[in-house]
Amino acid sequence: MLHAWRWMRALSWPEWRLHPWRHATVALAVALGVALAYSVHLINASALSEFAGAVRAANGEPDLTIAARSRDGFDDAVLATLLRDDAVRVASPVVELDVAARASADTAPQSVRLLGIDALQVGTVAPALLPRVDAAQDRLSVLDPDAAFANDAALRGLNLRVGDRLELRGPAGWQRLRIAGTLVLGGSALLVVDVASAQARFGMPARLSRVDLRLMPGIDPQRWAQERRWPDDVRVAAADEAEQRVSNLSRAYRVNLSVLALVALWVGGFLVYSVLALSVAQRTPTFALLGVLGLTARERFRWVLAEAACIGAAGSALGLLAGAGLAWVALRALGGDLGGGYFAGVAPRLQLPLWTTLLYGALGIAAALAGAWWPARAAERLAPAQALKGLSSLGAARSRLLPALALCLSAALLALLPPWHGVPLAAYASVAALLAGGVALVPAAVQALLARHTRTTHALLLLAWQRARHQRHTASAAVAGVVASVALSVALLVMVSSFRDAVSAWLDGVLPADLYLRTVGGAAAGDAATLPAAFAEQAAAIPGVARVRGSRVRTLSLDPQRPALALIVRPVDDAANALPWIGEVLPGAAPRAYVSEPAAVLYGWHVGDTIALPLPDGVQRLQVAGVWRDYARQFGALVIEPTLWRQHGGDARLNEAAVWLAPQADPAQVGERLRALAGADVPVETASAGELRTLSLAIFDRSFAVTRYLQAVAIAVGLVGVAASLSAQVLGRRKEFGLLTHLGLTRAQLLAVVTGEAAAWLAAGVLLGLAVGLGVSAVLVHVVNPQSFHWTMPLRVPWPRVALLCATVLMLGTATAAWATRHAASRAAVLAVKEDW
Repeated sequence: MLHAWRWMRALSWPEWRLHPWRHATVALAVALGVALAYSVHLINASALSEFAGAVRAANGEPDLTIAARSRDGFDDAVLATLLRDDAVRVASPVVELDVAARASADTAPQSVRLLGIDALQVGTVAPALLPRVDAAQDRLSVLDPDAAFANDAALRGLNLRVGDRLELRGPAGWQRLRIAGTLVLGGSALLVVDVASAQARFGMPARLSRVDLRLMPGIDPQRWAQERRWPDDVRVAAADEAEQRVSNLSRAYRVNLSVLALVALWVGGFLVYSVLALSVAQRTPTFALLGVLGLTARERFRWVLAEAACIGAAGSALGLLAGAGLAWVALRALGGDLGGGYFAGVAPRLQLPLWTTLLYGALGIAAALAGAWWPARAAERLAPAQALKGLSSLGAARSRLLPALALCLSAALLALLPPWHGVPLAAYASVAALLAGGVALVPAAVQALLARHTRTTHALLLLAWQRARHQRHTASAAVAGVVASVALSVALLVMVSSFRDAVSAWLDGVLPADLYLRTVGGAAAGDAATLPAAFAEQAAAIPGVARVRGSRVRTLSLDPQRPALALIVRPVDDAANALPWIGEVLPGAAPRAYVSEPAAVLYGWHVGDTIALPLPDGVQRLQVAGVWRDYARQFGALVIEPTLWRQHGGDARLNEAAVWLAPQADPAQVGERLRALAGADVPVETASAGELRTLSLAIFDRSFAVTRYLQAVAIAVGLVGVAASLSAQVLGRRKEFGLLTHLGLTRAQLLAVVTGEAAAWLAAGVLLGLAVGLGVSAVLVHVVNPQSFHWTMPLRVPWPRVALLCATVLMLGTATAAWATRHAASRAAVLAVKEDW
């Protein structure tokens, strides 16, 4: 190996200096993939770490948490029972709410998180929640029912300082409190008050959201919890449950985005292959001479791989720097939110973990080595004596169909496998197998598509056609990148178009009204921001209003390891109130619930099943009467009728409403009247159906904006691969061009022949890429999306856009081939013949 390194150091450096663009292209391809993948990982990891750290600090480090199953909380008599338990050392009660806050009546309210704590107990379990009393305030302000403590995010968001007054929206109206101090806790906006004040002011009389426990030394928390009986509205949570829930909340989004980002690195491997194939072909006489002088075949193999490793290392280093810079800019501009909406309100700091950095650097080198493998094998198989006579050529002598078919079959089988811990790893492997199988099918596809004899009598066209047919094995190097890039571009285009069309059609069905209204904070604010039961009737009497449908939306926790479900109380009794059903809807008068598609998948519910739901008067058993499509709530929702809700202890208050307008009514005027009817004490937001539709599709487009960049990168890499590979072939065919020149062909005619060959191969490659891309899109739409996000949708192929994409790639590829051929054939063919003889 040392001997080969000396040869490489002595001979590669001059070659790199003579052709810097070639190796810069390889390094740039690697750097591009590493930068994109590394930046996406850093953004997601930094946001997740910051968000989880804030949750961890707020929840502390208890041995166990006794938590409520719903926002209504549980009876605080449970706390008294826990305090009498000899195994309990510390019991810290917490009331947790989302409320509307404002600095004064003249400012717009904002949604903030409110925690009611016992300041005498919370320091033992969650020190970050311990209020820091300002020096100008009474030291006993932590027990003052009129005092609140805010973190930096809350002070900035509300434009307040310590000592100022603020107003919080409660069931009895706006409550005035003063800022008596601060909190060290970061993250989103947070306020802390005394637990008794939170219970009295914000609709939680004698109720608690959770109790954090520290047990006596030697007590097994799990065994202790199992030995006790708990009320139906209480559940026992593990210490790290909140952190796990934060991770699970965004895992599918993070994994899918990371895999898409790695696509650029994977496609870059084809560019490495094409460029190094050019390099090996151009240095064939050098390799042959060195072989005669004693350089072994194995040393030639190691030489090429060592070059690729050096270039890959340089590209990886550049990519890591660029990726860190991109992540820093994105975190400052987007706050850790790449469009998914999972880390709203978080301003994370860039974190650069050493092992992750080394991993992505190694991935860049691995991509360069993978792309260099076949050129290195070609250099190893080189016969020095024949190469000195100009009889060597790059590429395999025959194509093998069985491995390609085996890859395609394995892709089909992998697509049938279930996800692994909620991540569709088998589906991703299926996509990789499809892409690899498509590239392996290039020679067979060229043979099948060019099998017919052309009837043309044009000599140049006939020569190009026949050589494209009989030298189909060389097409793999020329169009492998095109097949991969077209396949990936088509797959992403079809997937995004299918999803967007499905969302657009779904919005048409779920937004039948003209105007929509909701209280500030929505479901997260719970009972602290609701409208009275008479609001719907009063709103229907407003001039210009034809009909009003009120609804109540709350959060419901059924599984501590999963995010909360949305419980929606609304009628589904007629066509105007119908949901977008999937399959049958059971008739009957039994207590029924209608579950969304994600909820049905996550919890394994089917139509006709009986499920247990915690309602205000206790856990009730309801029948699943139907499943409906919902693209708005990834983690599930349930709908029950208002009569059933009131029958089991619920009230008639609402926090959302759909409003149908009378003909010729002005939506703006009706919106103003609705806000006036709600009053200043209950701030509401209104939007028309068109505005909601536009906003929803804008959020969708932002979420998938990265796919457009990936498409452009993939196509660019494929075209550069065409240029590099055709340049290599032209250099390897100098003797053939010299012979054709002596037979009378001009240089322009030679270039036309090579360009015609490339156009034939590119046409075959584009068609094969189209077929593979449709297969990959089917896996993405029918396997990856349901397994990752629990949504199903029909596959819709936007044929005009797909055809335009394929035609553009074909035209650009042909133009690239013509340019590369003209550049590589710049030396006179006659001189090449003189060199041979």
